[in-house]
Amino acid sequence: MGQAFPAPTFGHAAEAFVIAHAAPGAWSAGTAVKYRQTLAALGGQLDGAGQAAASDVAVLGTPAGASALEAAFTAAFGQLAPATRARHLSALRSALAWWAEAGWVTADSTAGWARPKVPVDTTRALTRAQVAAIWKLDVPLRDKALWRMLYETAARAEEILGLDVPDLDLPGKRGRVISKGGTTDWGHWQTGTAMLLPRLLAGRREGPVFLTARKPGHAVASGDLCPVTRRARLSYRRAAESFGRATRPLANPGARHEELEEAHGWTLHQLRHSLLTHEAEDGTSTPMLLARSRHASVRSLERYARPGPEAVARHVAAADPAARRRRP
Repeated sequence: MGQAFPAPTFGHAAEAFVIAHAAPGAWSAGTAVKYRQTLAALGGQLDGAGQAAASDVAVLGTPAGASALEAAFTAAFGQLAPATRARHLSALRSALAWWAEAGWVTADSTAGWARPKVPVDTTRALTRAQVAAIWKLDVPLRDKALWRMLYETAARAEEILGLDVPDLDLPGKRGRVISKGGTTDWGHWQTGTAMLLPRLLAGRREGPVFLTARKPGHAVASGDLCPVTRRARLSYRRAAESFGRATRPLANPGARHEELEEAHGWTLHQLRHSLLTHEAEDGTSTPMLLARSRHASVRSLERYARPGPEAVARHVAAADPAARRRRP
């Protein structure tokens, strides 16, 4: 962009960054709120410590400014969970990159920082009880249909969100999806999805299957616009945000309301993962799992088709030689 004005205060630079991304089609309102909270907390720490960067964001490009920012980050977020710290760090780095493009800072003050190590979750597949709880959530019909279809088809979210109404074979309970690599395959669903789709479509014969709640406030590609409702195709980002927000209470049982605001819900990808895990537990053959998931190899399928702890517990109990009653 080139520097047109002197570098502003940290607070003004933060607000300029957020406002620049608050236009329709950019961030959601929730994302803007979180970024603003991150930067406000850091600005408060810098101001409270009397750091020069609070009144001149350009100072962040100096060694002293970088050191002050690291101290402020640690003070503001150091006691939070690794995943939460990683989110705050991502927001800060996005702001620094934008400020550098504006000519307000000359260096990435976080360049030498280690990204918080987020523990790998080896229990990403949801239990059957957790999946059943999702179906009971009080959410719009669109979300109910999308989530049910993602689970029953074991499809990738992008594949399902890319469906148009003519791609659907409602009597055959299947839809034509474009998989990785551009190949066209059938995604098959079950009765749960079949009961929801006609209600969702409400007689529509054209346009994307899954639409935004409101008409877009900006230009949209013709292929992503419903000619009947004039609403746009639902984006992955919005779909993921809706699912994560709705499942926060399920993913964090017992959490207080204020804790849920910072907590994470489940991900759309977990619906695909869970169906494949459940089918593996039920004894579905590997060739059938490959066909259902459209994975290219058994190796890539392995981590999805690993039975969960409940299934392993049932297997161990059934095979216990001390059991008095033997089951066939």
